[in-house]
Amino acid sequence: MLFPNPTILALGIFVTSQLGSFTTAQSPSATQTGGDADGLASATLTAATPTPETADINGTPTTFRPLFTVPSAAGYGATLLPNIEDPQAVNAQDVCPGYTATNVERNVLGLTATLTLAGAACNVYGNDIDTLNLTVQYQSADRLAVRVTPAIITTSNSTQYNIPDYIVHQPTADTDANSTSLTNDLNFVWSNDPTFSFTIFRKSTGDTLFSTAGTKLVFEDQFVEFASALPENYNLYGLGETIHGLRLGNNFTKTMYNADVGDPIDLNIYGTHPFYLDTRYYEIDSSTGNLTLVTSNETDPTADYLSYSHGLYSRNAHGQEILLRPTNITWRLLGGSIDLYFYAGPTQPEVTSAYQMSAIGLPVMQQYFTFGFHQCRWGYENWTVLQSVVDNYEKFGIPLENIWTDIDYMSQYRDFDNDPIRFNYSEGATFLSALHGSGRHYIPIVDSAIYVPNPNNASDNYSVFDNGNATGSFLNNPDGSLYIGDVWPGYTAFPDWLSAGAGQWWINEFVEWHSNLDFDGAWIDMSEASSFCVGSCGSGNITMNPVHPPFLLGGEPGDIIYSYPEGFNLTNATEAAAASSASASQASAYPTPASASPTSYLRTTPTPGTRNINHPPYVINNVQGDLAVHAVSPNATHADGTQEYDVHNLWGHQILNATYNALLQAIPTVRPFIIGRSTFSGSGKYAGHWGGDNTSLFAYMFFSIPQALSFSLFGIPMFGVDTCGFNGNSDEELCNRWMQLSAFFPFYRNHNTLSANPQEAYVWASVIEASKTAMNIRYQLLPYMYTLFYLAHTTGSTVMRALAWEFPNDPSLAAADRQFFLGPAILVTPVLDQGYTNVSGVFPGSGKGEVYYDWYTLSPVKATAGQNVTIDAPLGHIPVYIRGNNVIPTQEPAMTTRDARNNPWGVIAALSLEGSASGSLYIDDGQSLVQNATLYVEFTASSSALYASPRGTYNDTNPLANITVLGVQQSVSNVSLNGISVPSSSINYNETSKALIVTGLANMTSCGAWMSDWVLNWG
Repeated sequence: MLFPNPTILALGIFVTSQLGSFTTAQSPSATQTGGDADGLASATLTAATPTPETADINGTPTTFRPLFTVPSAAGYGATLLPNIEDPQAVNAQDVCPGYTATNVERNVLGLTATLTLAGAACNVYGNDIDTLNLTVQYQSADRLAVRVTPAIITTSNSTQYNIPDYIVHQPTADTDANSTSLTNDLNFVWSNDPTFSFTIFRKSTGDTLFSTAGTKLVFEDQFVEFASALPENYNLYGLGETIHGLRLGNNFTKTMYNADVGDPIDLNIYGTHPFYLDTRYYEIDSSTGNLTLVTSNETDPTADYLSYSHGLYSRNAHGQEILLRPTNITWRLLGGSIDLYFYAGPTQPEVTSAYQMSAIGLPVMQQYFTFGFHQCRWGYENWTVLQSVVDNYEKFGIPLENIWTDIDYMSQYRDFDNDPIRFNYSEGATFLSALHGSGRHYIPIVDSAIYVPNPNNASDNYSVFDNGNATGSFLNNPDGSLYIGDVWPGYTAFPDWLSAGAGQWWINEFVEWHSNLDFDGAWIDMSEASSFCVGSCGSGNITMNPVHPPFLLGGEPGDIIYSYPEGFNLTNATEAAAASSASASQASAYPTPASASPTSYLRTTPTPGTRNINHPPYVINNVQGDLAVHAVSPNATHADGTQEYDVHNLWGHQILNATYNALLQAIPTVRPFIIGRSTFSGSGKYAGHWGGDNTSLFAYMFFSIPQALSFSLFGIPMFGVDTCGFNGNSDEELCNRWMQLSAFFPFYRNHNTLSANPQEAYVWASVIEASKTAMNIRYQLLPYMYTLFYLAHTTGSTVMRALAWEFPNDPSLAAADRQFFLGPAILVTPVLDQGYTNVSGVFPGSGKGEVYYDWYTLSPVKATAGQNVTIDAPLGHIPVYIRGNNVIPTQEPAMTTRDARNNPWGVIAALSLEGSASGSLYIDDGQSLVQNATLYVEFTASSSALYASPRGTYNDTNPLANITVLGVQQSVSNVSLNGISVPSSSINYNETSKALIVTGLANMTSCGAWMSDWVLNWG
């Protein structure tokens, strides 16, 4: 909630005034093309400012101004019908002429050509561009680039076609491409029959990977379309960000337009990642060795298969749709160029690594503490409440690494400014000193819009805005006036990341704020960028500031939360009935206005020589409809003349870049820790990501897995979701299961919305125990997880992995997304449905040389090829397995990662059926941006021996406490470490589980487990 007076705020008094005449901020005129004519800078209030009112505070009459509520109509956009649903929509393929290729010139890395319209311009959803340039370049041994751009680009139209390289890196040919490209497995072929098309073949198999044959290229200033055939029942993954299963399926329209919206299923949400992985399975003929493409979802577990994967990255940031249909894929872009990069693979790890190495950059290396548990919620009222949360975690023995604050800490929801009463800097310094002293950390939210102070109220000063405005750091309207939208604090301005001053201004504000508040990272929210009204609704209205959003906040009358997870009526019948009754009463008292079915839709047509920025003729299936709803309007203008229409999907990416640079200055020498909501290809080199405003439902717990796996493909491994759910009330069963599942995600945070029931891990007794059980495993595995991140940061490998990626030749795993691997060694099989006490899971490779060991019993799992095994999983138990042939470093857990890093080491060697295993461990100081010393340990097990070979100069003095070897088939009576016998009292061999546990090694490694090479022998 918003309050103009901190004293009133502290007392919880809330007064709103909704004034009568508020001009709609964006006209629905079909001829809008920009400038003042579209109404974006003309929103005004015709009613007078409300007169002051008086409240009695501790017996003293106090005058205050009622808070104006922005009318809900301010957020309404034009009524639009998506093209894919519009029966009147014209199919561009039916009316457009395509292009013809001429002037083909070959060079050492490929070819160039000129493409000209093959007939009369169709101008179906924009103005046709007559002449295009085609560039084909074999850039490396595994990458092929295909670019189609306008032949004539001037300063007046350059931004509509090309993403600047300084914002999103453009891959170029490797320095040795002249030689390496000769081995490229991809082959580009083009044709003019009947119009220009191209095909990408895989030379080693003859398979067609991408072909526009049979379709026409359409290239207009607001509409670009190209399509490719795909095989039956294809397997595509990626194309984010969407709440969807891992395998995308063949009847799905993927919209890419970054949106502020609460995690709807199958629609566009916060980020844009125009990359896909295509995996194709072939059955091997046992007699001839011939390969037959698998086009059925049914496979034979006894047959032999081989897979090939390739990737495609479309470097385009405009609003767009990708239509996945049974036989083809169609790309429809609202502008920009065709800038494609094909990655030959032929495996997922090779594709993902090459994509990161060449195009988007490697994931940022995280500080060690970030892998601890994080607690947050919207609704922590003050430092005292925050301290009580920390104390409760300590009281119940649940590890807590990081405490977060949502927008509650802000002074009237304004960035870089703490509430002077509830979250003042003096008390904050005391709180943070104790928090840091206990080895814990603090992360505050930072929103994306900046409050514009009321010029008629001298006390409403806000230097953050003044500083930004003085440096030209904010977006403008087309007429040059300040673009003013509406977000949490009221009428707000938005940083212009293309301006010369915004980056340094952002750095300065972070540095100044950190001098008052010793935070440890930043949580960037609302960065699509979101605005609660359409257009520049604050222009002419800032004398009303601060204002209340045009909707109720959680807990306000009419917005009490009564929703619960699936099955709550079965497990909590009485409470569910009461909630249902209260919900019905609320709905009756605060009815939602009935919305009539629209009788007409705004349809625009191309205008020669200009673009319709706010309402492009082609209407994508945007979750919010009008592109300006809950977003900065498309015609908001940047300092260089670029309009938001062309770079909307990059805003969130740029604020992450700016924040990364700001934290480098505010907290120098340490790796910046950032979690952001809106992302684009390449954001992973700056930040991690959380799944946004999910809901407390078992369905969303399931969707967290394919979300995380998709972001593995996008190069953002630091991913997690709001554990137990953000929207709605959670319950004991859901939170029990979810706290255990999220313990195996890289980013592990519990967070929920304002006024929802508390859901911290200590709220329910069973959740306390479930959380401690899962955290015990997680904290033991922190060295393993940290090593995975080091490898991701240096090689482009993944952290969370789909089963299909670890077992690429098993087509039955193509759609598997209810289990996952953490790295190569840990298989997690969670219960994802309400009311179940068991779960079905597969053990990939079983019967074909693979073995798995139960984490809890250390026993090998009995499973056959393709078998779905029913696993006991009572509430509080999450099935976790160690895959054979892996060595995992561990460390004794503690309440914080600081203390865990000082504990003794352990090693788990899970032997393969042949008795071998390998693994690695990376160690550094856990925080420094530039490391003075590091240590890398390689483990190898074979022939009844386990070897550790460290290299590097980082000095870790923690001893080795124990070694566990799984799958030891013969009884063990003698164990030695570097030739020195281990006392029999320290040797425990279990004949049933075949597990050997060696303890008491601390004295033998008192100088440090990794001070020198060692070998453990047993027999």
